[in-house]
Amino acid sequence: MTDIPAPPWRRTRRANAPRTVLSRDLIVAAGLRILDAEGLDAVSMRRVAQELGTGPASLYAHVENKEELLDLIYDEVMSEIQVPEPEPERWLEQLRELIMEASRVFRAHADIAKVGLATIPTGPNALRMADAQLAVMLAGGVPPKVAALMIDRLGLYVCSDAYEGSLYLNRQRASGRDLESFLGEFFGQIEEFYRSLPADRFPHLVAQIDNLMEAGGAERFEFGLDLLLRGLASHVEAAGPTTKG
Repeated sequence: MTDIPAPPWRRTRRANAPRTVLSRDLIVAAGLRILDAEGLDAVSMRRVAQELGTGPASLYAHVENKEELLDLIYDEVMSEIQVPEPEPERWLEQLRELIMEASRVFRAHADIAKVGLATIPTGPNALRMADAQLAVMLAGGVPPKVAALMIDRLGLYVCSDAYEGSLYLNRQRASGRDLESFLGEFFGQIEEFYRSLPADRFPHLVAQIDNLMEAGGAERFEFGLDLLLRGLASHVEAAGPTTKG
């Protein structure tokens, strides 16, 4: 039998689009997309709900609040860090590679590093990272107390450096300019200011301006990391070979 068409004065009902079945993983993935595109301040329960085409209330069945959401996103980012199997003979090199990898991952995700400051992450991937650092250091003969303290210092170093880098990126986005020209002008102005300082009042700053301005962010990060690791290695030398096991 032929269907009767609807009268033209009546609107044809549209079929409802199938609803996305929410899960914690979907919510975290949406939050991470927003973070990468717009920064940490843009991540909220309401904004994530919009991204998923649902209402904020539906998220609370899976995530308690924004604080938990940020913790989950942080731990998801931590899952990207590749951890090594300890090799006692190259423990220091392994630890350096691991921290460099962590820095690369954090810098790839806007200002997520801010979540790692003033807190102790307890997600499974954060714990995996902490355990891997301990494993590498203990395999190399680092005294347990020193290894435990070093996890905290290395985490703070990575997070604070990555967060500072994200602040420059936020300024660059706000300026509407590309990163290279923004940083070139910004640091060019800083250098110009330092060169204009009176040498009689700031003789050492004026004399060392080239050394102060020459290194980029990556070189500065590696310099600081190597200082930390050199200090760590001194504890192994002081303890002697009997601590290795």
